[in-house]
Amino acid sequence: MKRKLVWMAVVSLFAVCSLVLPALAAEKLTMGEKSFVKEAASSGMMEVELGQMAKEKGKSQEVKDFGQMMATDHGKANDELKSVAGNRVKMPTKLELKHKATVDKLSKASVDEFDKKYAEAMLKDHKKDVEKFKKESKKVKDPELKGWIDKTLPVLEQHLQHAREMARKLGVAEK
Repeated sequence: MKRKLVWMAVVSLFAVCSLVLPALAAEKLTMGEKSFVKEAASSGMMEVELGQMAKEKGKSQEVKDFGQMMATDHGKANDELKSVAGNRVKMPTKLELKHKATVDKLSKASVDEFDKKYAEAMLKDHKKDVEKFKKESKKVKDPELKGWIDKTLPVLEQHLQHAREMARKLGVAEK
C-alpha cells in the first residue's frame, strides 16, 4: 500500500512538473530574444523621436504626415513591446549609439535638406527593420514575442512602402 502511495505521488509530481516547467520556460527569453527586444525598443524610440522632429522641421506635408505616422505607430508598438517583455528584459531608457547618431545627424540638417535626409533615413531604417523582423519571426521561440513580431511586421512593411513613396516624391533615390 505504501509503495502504491509513493508511486502515485511520484506520478502526480511528474504530471504537475510537466505542466508547470514549460510555462516557466516560456517566461524566460533567450539572449538572442533579449537582444532583439532591446534593439527593437531603441529603434522604435528613434522612430518616435525622428517622427516628432519631422512634424516640426519638415517642409513638405508628406514628411510631416509620415512623421506623425511614425510617432503614433512606433509609440504604440513600443508600448506593446514593453508589455510583452514585462520584467523579462531591462528595456532601454535611451537610444543605442547608432540610433542616437541618426537622430543627431538629422537634428543638424538644415530646413532645406531635412526632408531628403529624413526620407533617406526612413528608407534605410525600415529596410533593415523589415529584414530583421522576418528573420526573427522564424527564430523566436517565445510565443508572446513571436506574436508581437508577426503583428508588427506588416506595419513595418507598410511604413517601408510609404517611405519609398515619400522618397520618390522628394527625388530621393533608393539605395
